[in-house]
Amino acid sequence: MWKHLIGLTALVAVFFLSTFAFAEDELHWGFKPSKNGEQVEMGATIDQLTEQYGALYKGDPSKKIIYLTFDNGYENGFTESILDTLKKEEVPATFFITGHYLTSATDLVKRMIADGHIIGNHSDKHPNMARLNETQLLEEWQNFDTKLAQLTGVKRTYYARPPEGTYNERVLKVGQNYHYRHIFWSVAFKDWDRNSTLPAKYAYDALTTQLHPGAIILMHTVARHNAEALPQFIQEAKKQGYTFASLDDLVLQYELEDVL
Repeated sequence: MWKHLIGLTALVAVFFLSTFAFAEDELHWGFKPSKNGEQVEMGATIDQLTEQYGALYKGDPSKKIIYLTFDNGYENGFTESILDTLKKEEVPATFFITGHYLTSATDLVKRMIADGHIIGNHSDKHPNMARLNETQLLEEWQNFDTKLAQLTGVKRTYYARPPEGTYNERVLKVGQNYHYRHIFWSVAFKDWDRNSTLPAKYAYDALTTQLHPGAIILMHTVARHNAEALPQFIQEAKKQGYTFASLDDLVLQYELEDVL
């Protein structure tokens, strides 16, 4: 009997220790919002980690350039309006989409590509990426890419973003090994509630108050207020002397700096 109790105790201890280690291994992207045009600072530890694995969350602090990114998990009727605005204002963007969005809103994805926007990899099934091993991580990214190629002809993605900003060093390392550069963000706000009735001013104020040089902006396409605020925000940013560029431009800039 004592042997059974000792064995059970050991098993429970292993379970709790492994669970604790798992939880400790998770990192959640978050920061103090920018004010007065100052860049977000994540601290030396995170900066070292992102730099080591080629991940990016902001651009050059001396250049008034903005990088627009959108997360798409499911369609809520506002993406077409967002695409119309981007086309009218001649602004590039990256859309980080899931496997579900890819298969359920294929026509919109095809329009994103036709309009010159970049498709980013938001995983196939939107799991907690920090809890996956290397094989499972690759399955999420590559299964998405397989669907993307079959449905649109785009062979693969090169930019990845973990669902809900949950990641760890393993996610970044495996991503880098297989040429998936992780893109985080330096501007964000609570905008993922598909049933939100907040006015456009809510999104406009959140964007303009956090605006800073080199900003990588995260927005979700499910919110009506985002679609309604986007035209005014883009026009205001341009008035303030900002220009909009793609993630390809941002990556090229960093690669050139490394060479020089």
